[in-house]
Amino acid sequence: MTAGPAVAGLRRFLAPRPEPASPPAGRCDLCAAEVPPEHPHLVHVVERSLKCACRPCALLFRDRPGEASAGAFSGFRTIPERYLRDPDFVLTDQQWDALQIPVGMAFFLRSGSAESSVLACYPSPAGATESELDLAAWSHGVGAGRLAALLEPDVEALLVRRGAGEEAAAETRCVLVPVDACYRLVGLVRRHWRGFDGGAEAWAHIDAFFDAITARSREVTR
Repeated sequence: MTAGPAVAGLRRFLAPRPEPASPPAGRCDLCAAEVPPEHPHLVHVVERSLKCACRPCALLFRDRPGEASAGAFSGFRTIPERYLRDPDFVLTDQQWDALQIPVGMAFFLRSGSAESSVLACYPSPAGATESELDLAAWSHGVGAGRLAALLEPDVEALLVRRGAGEEAAAETRCVLVPVDACYRLVGLVRRHWRGFDGGAEAWAHIDAFFDAITARSREVTR
C-alpha cells in the first residue's frame, strides 16, 4: 500500500530517539525553565517534532495553536492531557485480525491534514513498528468505537491492548491517550524487552503502564 504525504508525516513520530544513560534535568524548550519529569509537550503538526514545555508556555498553544509565537515555534500545538476509556468497547477476533497487526497491542494515529489517513503502530524492541492498515478494517473495528469519534488528530492516539483466552474480545482495552504516552510505552518496551517473548520484567512494566493509564482515564458513556 502506497503511503500518502499525511501518513509519511505521521511516520516521523516514530523515528527512534537516542536514550542518554543519565538524562539532564528537563528544561522547557521555549523559555528554558526547569520542568518536572511529567510535563506538557508541544507537537509540530507538519514536521511531527516534539518539544518539552512548562505549563505556562503550554497554555499559550492550547487555545490558539501555532498563533502564540512566530519563528521557531510557529505551527506547534499543545498535546492534551486527557485519558478516556469506553467501558462498552468490544473488539472481536475477526476485527482485530483484519487489521493485520501481529501482536496484541497497538496505537492508532490520525492526521489532521487528511482525515482518512490513519497510521497503526505497535511497540517492539527496535522501537515503534508500522503495520499496514486497511482503512475499511479500521472503520469497521477500532474506528467504529465512541473513542475514535472523539480522537483529536495529530495530538492524541487510540491505544489498544487485546485480552487473552476465550474472553479476549470483552477484555480488550481501548484508551484514548495523549500521543506522548505512546512514546513512553515504546521506550519502556525498548528498555526492558529481553529475548523472544520479552521476559517477565518487561511484561510487568507493560502491565503497570496499562494499569496506570486505565486508572487515570475517565469513562465515556452513551
